[in-house]
Amino acid sequence: MNNNKNNNCLVSGVAAASSSFKSAGTELLARTTSEEIIPREILFGNPTNTSPNLSPDGKYLAYLAPSTEGVLNIFVRETSDENNDKARMITSDTSRGIRQYQWAKDGVNILFLQDFEGDENFHLWAIDTTADDPKAKDLTPGENVKASNLITNKRFPDEILVATNERDSSCFDMYRVQYKTGEKVLDTKNPGDVLGWGSEDTSFQVREALVKNQEDSSQIVRVRDDEDSEWRDLITFPYGENGALVEFCGDNGKSCWMTSSVGRETTALLKVDLQTGETLETISSNDKCDVGGIVLDEDTKELRGVFYNYARTERVFIDSKLEKDYEVLQSLGSENCDISTVSKTSDEKTWVVAYSRSEGPTEFVLYDQVAKTTKPLFVSKPELLDYKFAPMEDVVITARDGLEMVAYLTRADTEKKTPLILLVHGGPWARDSYGFNQQAQWFANRGYATLQVNYRGSTGYGKSFLHKGDGQWGVGTMQDDLTDSVKWAIDEGIADADNICIYGGSYGGYATLAGLTFTPDLYKCGVDIVGPSNIKTLLDSIPSYWGPLRNDMLKKIGDVDADEEFNRKISPLYHIDKIKSALLIGQGANDPRVKQAEADQIAFAMQKKGIPVEYVLYPDEGHGFARPDNRIDFNGRAEKFLAEHLGGRAEEFVEVKGATAMFPLLDEKTVEA
Repeated sequence: MNNNKNNNCLVSGVAAASSSFKSAGTELLARTTSEEIIPREILFGNPTNTSPNLSPDGKYLAYLAPSTEGVLNIFVRETSDENNDKARMITSDTSRGIRQYQWAKDGVNILFLQDFEGDENFHLWAIDTTADDPKAKDLTPGENVKASNLITNKRFPDEILVATNERDSSCFDMYRVQYKTGEKVLDTKNPGDVLGWGSEDTSFQVREALVKNQEDSSQIVRVRDDEDSEWRDLITFPYGENGALVEFCGDNGKSCWMTSSVGRETTALLKVDLQTGETLETISSNDKCDVGGIVLDEDTKELRGVFYNYARTERVFIDSKLEKDYEVLQSLGSENCDISTVSKTSDEKTWVVAYSRSEGPTEFVLYDQVAKTTKPLFVSKPELLDYKFAPMEDVVITARDGLEMVAYLTRADTEKKTPLILLVHGGPWARDSYGFNQQAQWFANRGYATLQVNYRGSTGYGKSFLHKGDGQWGVGTMQDDLTDSVKWAIDEGIADADNICIYGGSYGGYATLAGLTFTPDLYKCGVDIVGPSNIKTLLDSIPSYWGPLRNDMLKKIGDVDADEEFNRKISPLYHIDKIKSALLIGQGANDPRVKQAEADQIAFAMQKKGIPVEYVLYPDEGHGFARPDNRIDFNGRAEKFLAEHLGGRAEEFVEVKGATAMFPLLDEKTVEA
């Protein structure tokens, strides 16, 4: 899907010039970020421009930028223009902003996804970028309908494939849509166990289904020879193994590219016979981490490169021409930058490339693949260039049982220990990665070191690492990993043992609650954003379309359905009497994953027992805070909370115009059943 001690308040140089800033705590000796307080609005407000995307023919460039009302919308300009002055805003979102979009293959229309106030029932929309007065067309209408699994194909430029759950809310059928007219027909019906679909490129027929076995949680790759043929099981990955069909090869249906961990610890890239499931060739693997991505020729499906990410991105090039392109791009970029390809034209002669680094905003450039030259496009947040940011360090921490964990450290000071914020990633079946992290930089600027740990159960580090987290929530080794990481930071002289905060969202919010209840002496305070407090009620309220995954989640978490004692053991709600430190909770009222009740029940229970807790609810948010006004508002409240309990400096909190914060503990009338 993070005992009060008095602190002396100190007036900083910035505060002397402006009363909107204040500072507290001991001064740092060797600050890693700017001396001045970096405003929250700059850190957490909208980017100036982001997500550039070339039209298939390269004539136009689309990107996201705020409207005059401060809401992210899609803008389009001619690629040849030197800047964005002549760009047109073609969408008119006035609420949460657009974040997911792509060009249709006709090079005229753009397809984008949008939900309603965070409910995650995303609809797919199409809009003609050349119209004088563009109007978006809803291609997947209907109440509580969710669109996903969008597939486009340049050989069929006027149609798309998209999955929706309009027929059955618990699963997704594949539809073929003529997006210019809105005509939609059912293409492939879901028998009830399919999690996702894939198409073969030359025919644009649905020929792959990823299936979850409800009884044993094995995962099956199902294929067919064409749309009139019967489906057959190609590969079965037993529970505990990882793998997937990546793409059909360009050999008339004889083989496919696939990842698999069977017979090894991490996933390898394989070439597999589509009739027998036999491995024809093992192409590439890394003993430390799973395959992170592959690059294929868009027309021939020939393999060009394989990417990995243990601590940072590593590339294995199959195609020497692609390797040359990356060498050129590396030489043209700033030192210590990571390179990623954001968009390409259909002929792959023009690319949008992103240069990213941990100490500053992302820079986007146009790359002429033939001339081997770049031209600047824009910087995502140019106002960040006015400030100094801390470098992120990748480190390896050894848990008490010897397990090695990749973690990312952002220091506030290089010469003395400081308060520490343990920033726990969500999922938990996800991971943290290297790069510019707004929260870590925010904390560093306020005087707190930040530690982000890929604890057991995180993805990307092989099947054993992932499944060592099975049954280990809360009182098990997943939480021990977080405890051990804090102790590592203390032993290394990075963290002040008396001033540790645990902070996170989704599973990270759960880990925060677990940290305060199961290791109450370790943390001075905690910040929980959309975290579950009772695992049984969490699973009982998940969206219906998560149904095929429920048994898999029970295997990973533990059977809270059958074992009430186990649920009580790992659910923080039942252990609030152990909490010794203050807690701040943030929640979106429309969250479909972690319902508002998860926050309500623990917040009110703590209040009833007189345990310090603050609870902020946003009625127009879901699983996290998408609207900048709400994001800045909550972070302002969190910053004040952290300064009070950890002693760092803080920008003065001012109510954010447009924020919708509500306070259920102060007014029980706002609580919904």
